[in-house]
Amino acid sequence: MINSCTTNTDQVATASPTPFIPVATLPPTFTPQPTATPLPPPSTSTVVPVEGITSTQVNVRAEPSTANTVLGIIPQNTRIEIVGKDPGGSWWQILYPQGAQERGWVTAQYVTTISTPNVPVIGGDSANSKDGNVAIIQHQLNIRSGPGADFNSLGTLNPQDVVRLIGKDANGVWLQINFTSGPDGKGWISAAFVQAQGVENLPIITESGAVVGTGTPTEVPFTPTSTLVPAPTDNDSAQSPAIHIILSSTGSQSFQYSSDVSSPDGDNEDWIQFTPFTRMIRLLLDCAGNGTLTLEVLENDNIVQNLTCGENAVVNTAPGRQYIIHIEANPMDELQYTRYRLWVDSIDT
Repeated sequence: MINSCTTNTDQVATASPTPFIPVATLPPTFTPQPTATPLPPPSTSTVVPVEGITSTQVNVRAEPSTANTVLGIIPQNTRIEIVGKDPGGSWWQILYPQGAQERGWVTAQYVTTISTPNVPVIGGDSANSKDGNVAIIQHQLNIRSGPGADFNSLGTLNPQDVVRLIGKDANGVWLQINFTSGPDGKGWISAAFVQAQGVENLPIITESGAVVGTGTPTEVPFTPTSTLVPAPTDNDSAQSPAIHIILSSTGSQSFQYSSDVSSPDGDNEDWIQFTPFTRMIRLLLDCAGNGTLTLEVLENDNIVQNLTCGENAVVNTAPGRQYIIHIEANPMDELQYTRYRLWVDSIDT
């Protein structure tokens, strides 16, 4: 089941160090002296820092991600010097003596500038989701101590955070990442809320940390057993959906959701709420198991689209309106179980 999302603005800290006002250090003026060896020409790549003001107390991190180490805290209304940005434009690199090469990272949304800083992108292709070892977070989510929502939360990630993938569980539903605050410097996140490709090439890692192979099938895996187990009840409903995703051009533009249903026993239906920002979305539903299910897209209790396992469809939507996806196991006399994975992608016309 999908882990819950908690609010995190990356602005809370337990201790407030002595306020620090970073000041740009520009290269000193050089006066040539006679020498037998010609000096190299001065560098022309020096970045002119851009001034910004913190709008609230912010954490300074070693890398542009809430999963990374906190180097310190900068108080509200503090002047900072911006010298770079991450590929997604969600983080500013600033001058910060306590960081490596006297640099640190702060979230851009908590920094006020007169105009958009003209600073270089730091990290190049590090946020390329086609890199199988990199994932871009699409929706705020918890970092877990193990591959499942029942494991302890170690922290949270925000949209557009970039994390380094190091493995996955046997189903490919949970991904292991580098997380300095986690056990052995690692943590687990749900694959439903990340943008990444090449996940099938990541090593499969057990809860104990053992590597048991590489590669998983592209379909949602299902291993039949002699005794089927009903899908666990998650107590979601039309009034209280399992998740509510707000899609936007600057945040999450797509999402995935994985869960299971069964009939006649166990949890026989799931409810998902989302708000689109485009006039069309694409749905894709994959299933595995010995049962079948039906998906309905609802707007104001009216069905606007039906879908079954293995199908995909383009749905006309109204930006800003709320839609409900209702997934229900088809009625059966004997226990049948279906695990599914749903993709919802915005179509920008």
